[in-house]
Amino acid sequence: MSPSARPSTSKQTASQAAKAPGRGGSKPSGKTSSNTSSNTSNNTSRKAPSGKPARSAIYEVRQSPVHGNGVFALRPIAAGERIVEYRGERITWDEATRRAEERGGPVNHTFYFSLADGNVIDGGRRGNDARWINHACEPNCEAYEDDGRVYIHALRDIDAGEELNYNYALIYDERHTPALKRLFACRCGAPSCTGTMLAPKKRMRKPAGATT
Repeated sequence: MSPSARPSTSKQTASQAAKAPGRGGSKPSGKTSSNTSSNTSNNTSRKAPSGKPARSAIYEVRQSPVHGNGVFALRPIAAGERIVEYRGERITWDEATRRAEERGGPVNHTFYFSLADGNVIDGGRRGNDARWINHACEPNCEAYEDDGRVYIHALRDIDAGEELNYNYALIYDERHTPALKRLFACRCGAPSCTGTMLAPKKRMRKPAGATT
């Protein structure tokens, strides 16, 4: 496959992690996971390095009815609130591609997030719970890159118990074949669900005076 990543810019919406780059140095953006583990974890309160109590738990990770693991609010979250940073090992696209090829790429259990500087966060290595946030066509969250770090913010008020999600908007230059759409199928169930995590392809405008 020959997808291309949409670069994100500081303090603007970031391109979220893809299944993995395709072979030949291609660069998808977006994130998916094939993990179906039912393990549960949460970001419970703990002592911060300064000795002050950290803020109370915001979310927990548990089985999602949408896909594999998911992240769910443990308390009401206000619109605009920063929920979690997307963490992981920072690598180049060359290294990301190498890792994908080692696994036969595209890889369904890695979590790549493309950055504005051309590098990648691999949430599958030294990552945190943010990698389990699922895609949705009508998301309640959004990812932003700020000075090379990616944060997940609430787009609207979120009730306790709601699953957190955002639109991956995967960008692929290749033709969106039925097989590719199945590979990146969306199961969010929203009324406006497009059935895929792929971003719509932009139509090229013909130059003035051009004929078909």
